[in-house]
Amino acid sequence: MAVMKPGSDPTIVIDGLRFTYPGIDGHPPPGSKPLIDDFSLTLNAGHRCLLVGSNGAGKTTILKILGGKHMVEPHMVRVLGRSAFHDTALTVSGDLCYLGGEWKRDVAFAGFEVSIQMAVSAEKLIFGVDGIDPKRRDELINMLDIDLSWKMHKVSDGQRRRVQICMGLLKAYKVLLLDEITVDLDVLARANLLKFLRRECEERGATIIYATHIFDGLEDWPSHIVYVSHGKLQISMPMEKIKEISKLSLMRTVESWLRKERDEERQRRRERKANGLPEFEQQIEESRVTGDPASCAVRVVNNGWAAGRLHSTIAGEENFLFSSNRVLRQNSVVMFNRGFFAKFSMSDILNSIKGNVRE
Repeated sequence: MAVMKPGSDPTIVIDGLRFTYPGIDGHPPPGSKPLIDDFSLTLNAGHRCLLVGSNGAGKTTILKILGGKHMVEPHMVRVLGRSAFHDTALTVSGDLCYLGGEWKRDVAFAGFEVSIQMAVSAEKLIFGVDGIDPKRRDELINMLDIDLSWKMHKVSDGQRRRVQICMGLLKAYKVLLLDEITVDLDVLARANLLKFLRRECEERGATIIYATHIFDGLEDWPSHIVYVSHGKLQISMPMEKIKEISKLSLMRTVESWLRKERDEERQRRRERKANGLPEFEQQIEESRVTGDPASCAVRVVNNGWAAGRLHSTIAGEENFLFSSNRVLRQNSVVMFNRGFFAKFSMSDILNSIKGNVRE
């Protein structure tokens, strides 16, 4: 059974989440539809949540928001009672861990990323993490069957993935977010990992959200199922309830949901076509800000700032002017650079930008 102290606070609370990716000016394009809309979810300690949905449903975006990689209003998403984006101590401490996608690192400040395929050994990567319990580290190395002599530029994708997972799990997290992390693992490695994760929830009370399209070995793994469609929550209930409602296997149950969703979407497209509209809705990419100082903002302020946490939406357009992460406020801006701290008026910043452009 999951470890849950009576009266303890939920570990994850999403309340009416609404999210739209910004344009180059830092604002959602005019007329754009929210990618995530009115999404609410509560999970407690010990819960193992399986997040399912079709491609493009919004699963990765939800996990990244929970992982503090996109900025939203603080009250919309709370992890361990704190804002994942604004309270960076959550991720720095290891209490909140996000693992997903390809294993990449940012290159300088250019906003580019490259895969982790350097001529470095697994031993140097794993043992290079400070403040780790040696017993936990040894258990992970053994569980994932990692050869410490592996060189990252010579191993397979699956072996590289094992090292990534090992490094991500070294610290005893409280909340773990997994986005298709087992896609490259073989059957045995995946089975061992799922057993380990289940034990983490049952013995330590960790909370895990796992988004995947691979259902082998998952029949009895999740405690809760969350189904997302077009950025909206469709189903959220304990696994026991799912089994009462559907007599099918977990995979067949999810498959039936996705088939129904696909059929409804195809019907909508046929109706649009019959009414003389484009079969697929067009993406809106225009910027709402035009003229000066928008030209300066686009050419200078946002240039290159695209990776990681800098992919974010506006938290409230009445408070921000351009990009939520550059935090160019309407009244003033605070800038940090290698310990340098200064506060400038907005007019000073814009005049400086204009001067740089003229030069």
